[in-house]
Amino acid sequence: MDSSVHHDITVGTKRGSDELCSSISNGPFIMSTTANGNDSKKFKGDFRGPSVPSRVIHIRKLPNDITEAEVISLGLPFGDVTNLLMLKAKNQAFLEMSSEESAQNMVGYYSTVMPIIRHHPVYVQFSNHKELKTDNSPNQERAQAALRAFSTSHVDTAVAAPNTVLRVVVENLLYPVTLDALCQIFSKFGTVLRIIVFTKNNQFQALLQYPDGASAQAAKLSLEGQNIYNGCCTLRISFSKLGTLNVKYNNEKSRDFTRPDLPSGDSQPAMEHPTLAAAFAPGIISAAPYAGATHAFPPAFTLQPAGVYGDVMRVKILFNKKENALVQMSDSTQAQLAMSHLNGQRLYGKPLRITLSKHTSVQLPREGHEDQGLTKDYSNSPLHRFKKPGSKNYSNIFPPSATLHLSNIPPSVVEDDLKMLFASSGAMVKAFKFFQKDHKMALIQMGSVEEAIESLIEFHNHDLGENHHLRVSFSKSSI
Repeated sequence: MDSSVHHDITVGTKRGSDELCSSISNGPFIMSTTANGNDSKKFKGDFRGPSVPSRVIHIRKLPNDITEAEVISLGLPFGDVTNLLMLKAKNQAFLEMSSEESAQNMVGYYSTVMPIIRHHPVYVQFSNHKELKTDNSPNQERAQAALRAFSTSHVDTAVAAPNTVLRVVVENLLYPVTLDALCQIFSKFGTVLRIIVFTKNNQFQALLQYPDGASAQAAKLSLEGQNIYNGCCTLRISFSKLGTLNVKYNNEKSRDFTRPDLPSGDSQPAMEHPTLAAAFAPGIISAAPYAGATHAFPPAFTLQPAGVYGDVMRVKILFNKKENALVQMSDSTQAQLAMSHLNGQRLYGKPLRITLSKHTSVQLPREGHEDQGLTKDYSNSPLHRFKKPGSKNYSNIFPPSATLHLSNIPPSVVEDDLKMLFASSGAMVKAFKFFQKDHKMALIQMGSVEEAIESLIEFHNHDLGENHHLRVSFSKSSI
């Protein structure tokens, strides 16, 4: 694959955790650590240190019910596997690669990402042996049969790797995940030919096609259950029933790397996909919370709390259903985040119902055609939290909670000032705490999640004087 398309992405496991990625653009940055260590118990007198390159790879701490195909799949992305020795009683195996270069690539890669087989981390290092000599025992006959099954010339390849197309579901989507990020992750296991991202059943998903089933099998075995970020964005991978992907456009929703001539297209792929507009419908709202409004969508909601999960670009309150609005985020991932975190939350006594809209953008009224101020363009709003690439706000995206994080507090503002401010709306302030080392930040606990959401809407960007505007977001901590 053209290297100009895929910039390398560090993939690793942080000590004691299971995240995949550490350097996706605009995401939280997490250092990777070496996964492998020395094995004091060597097979047949392995006295030389494992750092000396060899075609033979020693794999240990395998699951009890490991299969030959799973072990072989660890090596396939790096070259042909020429031999296999299984030591199931010791939860170990030896894998012989076709060349020393392939073995070095394999050990080098798995030194930065710990391979996971059925939720078990396994350890990979060079063996003392230069080649494998196996006997004709039943155990080794099974290993040789598995090797033949993976051979490109063998008719049973499809048994081990059912398809070249993978279906990927990203669960617990707390941070943005893009087409490019997925492609960089999966390209570690082979050339990604085509990829499509979309939303189905309120889940962010992707279809991804490799040129061969072995690459797809290796990616599935290594990445299933892995987290892209620490504790979230979990990959669930299965083989698709599709034989190939039909991509019509090269854009942020779909890409065919074999067809760089495809148009970007205003239209989207002919399948279900996330749109740029998320539809927010809180149901019929009493006029009481909004002075002078009748069943109107709360205007402040157009930027907050939707703006906690992405940059709101445009908003349209529907003319005939003013309790409904279309909110256009800057990209589909942000729309997905807003929907997954805010759907079902209560606002001014009514539950919010949030779905992805069939519309791909919010149209501004034509010049000379007024719409009573129902459509607003916020594309240049100073309140956008994510307009700077790599913004630290990406690492501070949390579900709505009763505890709010306050920042940008000037030195002259004390605890009582902020408690009185948040109580002025009629909400209950249960607790307050300044950060010990930085009084520019504090935590404030409201009486409920609903009160916290309403307080965020009302007081985010509140002018505290001294050219300081209060910043309010949801906190992962409690007081």
